[in-house]
Amino acid sequence: MSSQAIIYRGGSVFDGVRLHQDAALRVEAGRITGIGADAEAGGGDTVDLGGGILAPGYVDLQVNGGGGVMFNDDPSVDTLTQIAAAHRRLGATTILPTLITDSAAKTRLAIEAAKAAVAGGVPGIAGLHLEGPHLSVARKGAHDAAFIRPMADADLAVLVDAAQSLPALMLTVAPENVSPAQVRALVSVGAVVSLGHSDAEYETCLTYAEAGASCATHLFNAMSQLGNREPGLVGAVLGSGRLNAGLIADGIHVHPEVMRTAWAAKRGPGRIFLVSDAMAPAGTTLEAFELEGRRISRKDGRLTLADGTLAGADLDLTTAVRVLTTQAEVPLEAALAAATSIPADLMQLSNAGRLQTDRHCPLIRIAPDLSRADVLI
Repeated sequence: MSSQAIIYRGGSVFDGVRLHQDAALRVEAGRITGIGADAEAGGGDTVDLGGGILAPGYVDLQVNGGGGVMFNDDPSVDTLTQIAAAHRRLGATTILPTLITDSAAKTRLAIEAAKAAVAGGVPGIAGLHLEGPHLSVARKGAHDAAFIRPMADADLAVLVDAAQSLPALMLTVAPENVSPAQVRALVSVGAVVSLGHSDAEYETCLTYAEAGASCATHLFNAMSQLGNREPGLVGAVLGSGRLNAGLIADGIHVHPEVMRTAWAAKRGPGRIFLVSDAMAPAGTTLEAFELEGRRISRKDGRLTLADGTLAGADLDLTTAVRVLTTQAEVPLEAALAAATSIPADLMQLSNAGRLQTDRHCPLIRIAPDLSRADVLI
C-alpha cells in the first residue's frame, strides 16, 4: 500500500457519532491521521467526495445471504466469501453471517465455517449470528418448525465453545426454549444473547435481560407485541435500558410511524440499530430463490413464501438509513450511527463502526441523496 497521503474532501465526514459538515479526512498507509480542518495540512492526493458523506463501512449483524447464495444452503468459507463480497459492494464492510434455524449438524458446520473464515482473514466476516433453532414455534415466522427445539446440554456446550473460539457470536433465542441459567452461561463466555421469535411476556423478558440478554432481534417482527395490559417483548425492549434491538427499516417489516415512535420511546443506554436481514438476492437481480426446498419470491421490495409470510428482507443499509431519515423522521446522525458505531459497540468490534485517528477502518462514500454507498478502502 502506498504511503502517500490521501485527503478526502468536498463533502461531510461522519465519524460514527458526529456528522462533520464540509470536512476533510486524511489517510496515510490505510490509517486515519486527521479529521477536520487540519486534515488537509501537508498535502497529498485529493479525492473529491462530490458532496457525499464519508463514513465508516456499515456493520450489519444479520446477514442470511447475498450474491445469489444462502449461508444455510452451504455453510462453507466459499459461501461466506461470496456473501461478504456482495455486501461489501453495498457498503457493509463488516457483517455477521447468519444461520437461520437448522439441524444441529448444520449449526456445527456453520460454526466451523465462520471460524475458518475469520482465521483465513476473509474480508468482512466478523463472527457469526445463529438465529435459532431455540425459538418459539408460535413465533417462527419463516423458520422451519421441524428444527425448533429446546436448548439441551450438548447444544450449550457447542455454543460455549463457539463463543470462546469466535471474535463475535450473537445468538437469537426465545425464553420458551432457553433457560436463564443457559443465558448466563453463554454471556459469561462472551456471547451476545438476543431475544427473538418469542411470545414471552414482559416480566419474563425482563428476567432474561437480568440474566444477561442484551438485545432483541428485528424489533416488532416475530415477537410478542405492546399491549395495553401486557407490554410483551416490544414493551421490554422500549422500556428497558438493558436491551438493544435490531430493526429492519424497509418500511415493510415495520411501518415508518411505528419506527418513529419506537425511536422516541426507547430508553437508554440500550439503543436501536439497523440490520438488513438480507437473503440470497442481495446485490443481484434474482427474482426468486429457495431456502431448504421452499421457494421465496422477490417482488416490490418484499421476499415472501408462497403463503405471503415475509422471509427475510430485500434491503441494504443505505436504503435503511434513507427510509429511517425520510419516512420516520430520525436525524441523519442517529440513523448513520445505527448502521455503524451502535452495532459495532454491541459486538465490541474495535476496528469497525468509527473513524478514529491512528486507526484503520473501512471507508465508504454515501451519495448525497442516500441512494447508494461505495467502498473507498
